[in-house]
Amino acid sequence: MPWTRCAERRRGESGAAVVDFVLVVVVLVPLVLGIAQVALVMHVRNTLASAAAEGARYAAAQGGSGAAGERRTREQIDAAIAGRFAENVTVRHVTVGGQPTIEVVVHASVPALGLGGPGVRITATGHAVEEPP
Repeated sequence: MPWTRCAERRRGESGAAVVDFVLVVVVLVPLVLGIAQVALVMHVRNTLASAAAEGARYAAAQGGSGAAGERRTREQIDAAIAGRFAENVTVRHVTVGGQPTIEVVVHASVPALGLGGPGVRITATGHAVEEPP
């Protein structure tokens, strides 16, 4: 008699593992994809900020040559991630705290999971004080 109750109980729970799996996957997959998207955006943002700062320092060391700073920034971005993120690079001469400064601004859009579609807009800025010749 006890064996028949176990067999009946097991038959009533058949397919429960599939349902449990689906319930867990429905929660887990969006969570993992969301974490991957945040990681991708943070990586691109940090890379753009580093390239903008490097371009500003390079331009400041070259006597304020905006073209040299822009070229250096584009090279850094192209080498680190992809050239498509270096399409909108601006170099300006500004004054910060009374000091002549080079400012490099990079605007980019990071698509969802790097695949395409609507993306997250990122702006990274780098500054460096111009060195006298």
